[in-house]
Amino acid sequence: MTSQIQTRTGWRAFAAVLFAVAVMFIAPGGRASAQTVVVFVNGQPITALDIEHRAKFLFLSSRKQPTRKEALDSLIDEILEITEAKRYSIDVPDRDVDASYAQVATRMGVNVQKLDQILENNGASPDTLKRRLRAQIAWSNLVRGRFKASLEINDKDIESQLQLHKTDQKKDVGYEYIMRPVVLIVPRGSPDAVYDARKRDAEALRSRFLNCNDGVAFARALPDVAVRDQVSKFSADLAQQLRDILDNTAIGHLTPPEQTAEGFQMFAVCAKKETKSDTPEMHEIRDQMLQQRFGAQAKRYLENLRRQAMIEYKMPEGK
Repeated sequence: MTSQIQTRTGWRAFAAVLFAVAVMFIAPGGRASAQTVVVFVNGQPITALDIEHRAKFLFLSSRKQPTRKEALDSLIDEILEITEAKRYSIDVPDRDVDASYAQVATRMGVNVQKLDQILENNGASPDTLKRRLRAQIAWSNLVRGRFKASLEINDKDIESQLQLHKTDQKKDVGYEYIMRPVVLIVPRGSPDAVYDARKRDAEALRSRFLNCNDGVAFARALPDVAVRDQVSKFSADLAQQLRDILDNTAIGHLTPPEQTAEGFQMFAVCAKKETKSDTPEMHEIRDQMLQQRFGAQAKRYLENLRRQAMIEYKMPEGK
């Protein structure tokens, strides 16, 4: 579904970004602490090297050269966010971090094992990136949890926006998909040849899977194949790419195999029901409104944390 990163230059560019992130989180007493301290934030140091690496990371992310103050402010905000989340005992489950990590791999066009290898080969580690992802999730959970009432979107507001943005009657219809996940398991760390063979097995199963009743029973009888419990998903909750896949899969058949941390996963589409109560367009508008409110609330929260924080500059901010 995503394009493969093929050139060695591409790998090195991505590795440089991850390395920049890794250096930001070196523990006190490591190499970063030996550099000149520019500012203390509630007793936590930010060094000149931290700022340099953050500036590079921001440039690689946006292709816009940040000022030194922008890089410094980014680091200050991050320390305040992490500290505040810890104060409220925000605990991010490993499964959420792993899911976010897998999404990074998917956006790169590689599997989790390959992402592990890229990080390790470039002097970083999977744990470094996972700590960064854990911090992002913690801040989001904190803001959503503390200000839940002010972030709620009622149906009336959505309907009003829907009338203003109505352009395509087809978007007024959504679907509920009834599916059974089917996973062809591949042991972690297996060589590429095993993955290739397992993908061929998945394609063979897909060609023989003609209805959910017989197909599920047949799949269960195969070695190292897991058929999960039935799941129900609304099209409004799915990305457009996945909705297109499901709409192009006939009832009683399997979606194309997709590589995951477990092996190769497919979905048996057992039923599809039309609904107008929760459409993709309504979901899109709800998400837009939620992001606007979340962004405004998070900004106010962070500004308040800055006012309360002990920020001691050892060097001029912009120098």
